[in-house]
Amino acid sequence: MRVLALDIGEVRVGVAASDATGTVSSPVTVLPAQEVLSHARSFRRVLEDHEPELLLCGMPRTLAGEDGPQAQRIAEQAARIARACGLPLEFADERLSSLEAKRILREGGMSERAMRGKVDMVAASLFLQAWLDARRM
Repeated sequence: MRVLALDIGEVRVGVAASDATGTVSSPVTVLPAQEVLSHARSFRRVLEDHEPELLLCGMPRTLAGEDGPQAQRIAEQAARIARACGLPLEFADERLSSLEAKRILREGGMSERAMRGKVDMVAASLFLQAWLDARRM
């Protein structure tokens, strides 16, 4: 099953996708949040390229596991995106995914400035991979 993961931010949305078997996650792109929310051509192209069967959105949680301050906004935006795409929607815990993405990019030799546009898609790929792994158990 192909899954498209979104790390929805106020400015950018990181996009990751699974392979056809639902085994491996890969970062895809980062799009302006407004393009994803308005179902713009750039986002529709991602949908056409990856043909997902499920939309997985990261849910910001606190370290205690409760919904974070942005959770309501993310839930509403994710539901709107899923309806526009005609896809079922699930949520994944995205706790610490951005921190881990920054660590990975930094270890790869990237500067803070260079990683600015990549963190969101790497974070989406990380929580998608954790979600895929949990489903296989």
